[in-house]
Amino acid sequence: MISLSSVSEKVHAGERISDDEALFLFESNDLLAIGELAALANERKNGRRVFFNVNRHINHTNICVNRCRFCAFSRTADEPGAYCYDLDEIRNRTLEAVAGGATEIHIVGGLHPELSFEFYLEMLRTVRAVSQQLNIKAFTAVEIDYLARLVGLSIAETLAELKAAGLGSLPGGGAEILRREVRDRLCPEKISGERWLEVMAQVHRAGLKSNATMLYGHIESCADRVDHLRRLRELQDETGGFQVFIPLAFQKENNPLGHLKNPASGGVDDLKTLAIARIYLDNFANIKAYWVMLGEKIAQTALCFGVNDLDGTVVEEKIGHDAGAASPQSLSREGIVTLIRKAGRVPVERDTLYNELRVY
Repeated sequence: MISLSSVSEKVHAGERISDDEALFLFESNDLLAIGELAALANERKNGRRVFFNVNRHINHTNICVNRCRFCAFSRTADEPGAYCYDLDEIRNRTLEAVAGGATEIHIVGGLHPELSFEFYLEMLRTVRAVSQQLNIKAFTAVEIDYLARLVGLSIAETLAELKAAGLGSLPGGGAEILRREVRDRLCPEKISGERWLEVMAQVHRAGLKSNATMLYGHIESCADRVDHLRRLRELQDETGGFQVFIPLAFQKENNPLGHLKNPASGGVDDLKTLAIARIYLDNFANIKAYWVMLGEKIAQTALCFGVNDLDGTVVEEKIGHDAGAASPQSLSREGIVTLIRKAGRVPVERDTLYNELRVY
């Protein structure tokens, strides 16, 4: 019979917990006990260090052929608020990022029906021309699949073209919830969960590292979350290509799912989800509290619940904020260092690939 005591014994022994045990933790109300186990698991991997980086988001367009039910960002070309940056705008934003000390440019956008594959290559070359040192973390698995179909290449061939133009790593977006039954209700036009995993496997085989995400707090069950984590853990066992897991808290404003009242959502669920991810994903080095969607206070508290990464300075994130995220558009390096120190942790500035740049 599963109990907190039996799960605790496994975690203390360094053993992998099962899906049933992860589900038990999700259904438990003992948040502090779960947090203590996650803190133990994290300290074994990372000590008291907490990573962050100086980065800049560029959401180059919100025009998208998909209309995911949870999304407040996407527009059709004729809708108010629709936009698409040209290469000069992307260059200017990259120059601002470099001037601010950024080591990473994070590029994610809609699936624009009129942009050519060459535009995406030129976008990468434009950023790379500004700085050879920047890591360009760009394009979700959904975007990679779209670009491959657009240009008529295989995923491997598409990745080779993008790498040659400057692509350095991938974000983890587009995973949402991987289970088909939920995904069909949440984002029926998007690639399947199985296809997302296939693309990520090829990304890793191409020598690129990526992140992994899970969008939670909407129509999914705790069992759906565990299923999602299991699939990520299995692929990580196979490829080792995921750098960090990032649970993304659903933002309910300005989208068709906003009317739903999920009793599980809120700060307790945020902390529990992060903690269980740390316990279950024993083959992931890092768990990130994405302050943009969680807010600064919950993200800071999460550092006591198994989290060892706070993302970065970000600057002008649009996707979460269009859906009602109440966090600021950016944080300074000094602000992030202060958040980490006040949680009793050691701030470590990193690059995209988790190389340590400076300990504060």
